Amino acid sequence: MEQGLNVLLVEKLPGGELREIEQRIWNVNMVRALEHINYIVAGGREYETIEGRLNIDLERLELLVVPMKHE
Repeated sequence: MEQGLNVLLVEKLPGGELREIEQRIWNVNMVRALEHINYIVAGGREYETIEGRLNIDLERLELLVVPMKHE
């Protein structure tokens, strides 16, 4: 993981469908930060992290997120 980890953000839509938001390489410090965070900002939008899955077949970490509603 010296070169980083491939991370996929997946949004859970209100109807239960899943939508891929983005995929990119995270450095080791960003991956370690997952132990302490509950929210992620991507593409200018804030998401709450729900759960993660390590997909060893595709060699990536998949994070399930839901959008925060800002009024």
